[in-house]
Amino acid sequence: MSNLTSVEEKKQVEAADPLTVPAYGYELIREILIPELLGRETPDLLYWAGKRIARLFPLQAIEEAYAFFQKVGWGNLEVVKQTKNEITYHLSSELIEKRLKEKGKCTFQLEAGYLAQQYEQTKNVITEAFEDPKRKNHKVTITVRWDSKDSVVE
Repeated sequence: MSNLTSVEEKKQVEAADPLTVPAYGYELIREILIPELLGRETPDLLYWAGKRIARLFPLQAIEEAYAFFQKVGWGNLEVVKQTKNEITYHLSSELIEKRLKEKGKCTFQLEAGYLAQQYEQTKNVITEAFEDPKRKNHKVTITVRWDSKDSVVE
């Protein structure tokens, strides 16, 4: 067990050399081990885990999320549509395409939770995100919604 604070851990993670991890190892943890440990609660807990990651690694501007997604291997984030209180992204990568083709059901709640929390922090309003895997075009649609009148209470 580490005695490091979350700030110290964050500094170590950010300073680490950019190593690559085989997709097989990543998928073993994400698609087999985590669901085995968490069971039916996996999607909900991954959503909250994504929110926690966003709190540990806050962005100065939401546009930094594109680089963060690349850095952590979550895929390519692309804005599809934006309105006053909503933004829709497509998330794609070779690994996502493979997951959508080969897995009967996979979740992207970690990524959705991360985006929800980053928007909540940057806009200071309550925010939710919803994921919708699109198996035909091998992309994930993530919609982030907020109500400008529903401020975060601190």
